[in-house]
Amino acid sequence: MQTKHEFQTEKTTSTNPDFCKLIHELDKDLNSRYGDLQKQYNAFNRVEKIDTVVIARIDGQAVGCGCFKPFDHETVEIKRVFLQENFRGNGIADAILKELETWARELGYISAVLETGKGQPEAIRFYTKQEYTMIPNYGQYVGNDNSTCMIKKL
Repeated sequence: MQTKHEFQTEKTTSTNPDFCKLIHELDKDLNSRYGDLQKQYNAFNRVEKIDTVVIARIDGQAVGCGCFKPFDHETVEIKRVFLQENFRGNGIADAILKELETWARELGYISAVLETGKGQPEAIRFYTKQEYTMIPNYGQYVGNDNSTCMIKKL
């Protein structure tokens, strides 16, 4: 049985060293899943100068993160959601995403979009459970058969 962990979420920016460390872990995971295919996504995953980052901590240790950036005047794009594997299944990822959505709503946005890879079925299930629905691939993901794009009204 999975152990439940007490955790806190923290709003921060992309300059936070713990966020940078978690992003490095996420990139390692994505590279192991997609290999050379991941290189085409690296340019789309840049998160420098983002002021809307959420980190989850357990006993002060950063274990998960996510962020968003403006997509258009009504929509944000959810980016870089990650939770260390040994902490999954405890509601922490749910809390990170909810914090991001609430923050976006507070800033006046009415919807959120995201992209995830078809090689991450657990991510697709997670976002579907969080009421995201599939949409045609947008922007740089148009024509990319490996991408799954989703949207949610906030």
